[in-house]
Amino acid sequence: MTEVIRADIEVEAPARAVYDQWARLEDMPHYMSMVKSIERLSENRTHWVVNVGGVEREFDAVVTEAVPNQRIAWASDGEKVHTGVVRFIPVDAERTRVELEMGWVPETLTEKAGALLNLDERAAASDLRRFKELMEGGGGEARVGADPDLAI
Repeated sequence: MTEVIRADIEVEAPARAVYDQWARLEDMPHYMSMVKSIERLSENRTHWVVNVGGVEREFDAVVTEAVPNQRIAWASDGEKVHTGVVRFIPVDAERTRVELEMGWVPETLTEKAGALLNLDERAAASDLRRFKELMEGGGGEARVGADPDLAI
């Protein structure tokens, strides 16, 4: 059964800047605790290495939708199930609400227990707080406006 994780946060940055930072998928390990690495294989295909409950998983994913300044969606390609969408909703010109939704299938007993205890959802909320700190602390400012190279 697919586990769905949801988290959201408001970031003090314009939607364009928030979208641009998130679109640099290779930077995700800096703020997503379970993501160990993401390597871009082509314009819309990536290779992910994640660690969930001490279990390392690898899979390829495809960006299924990239609407600048609004949303990015992805889905795994293969037998490992991992899907996600992140929405960027302008609150005003300088604030953006980030809504993250990810789906995956827990396989091990540890993963299933973590899902039952909502540990993965709490981790996602914590990850979004790190993303907010990156954006508001200037960690992403040097890269804001760079071409994120996302296409579908």
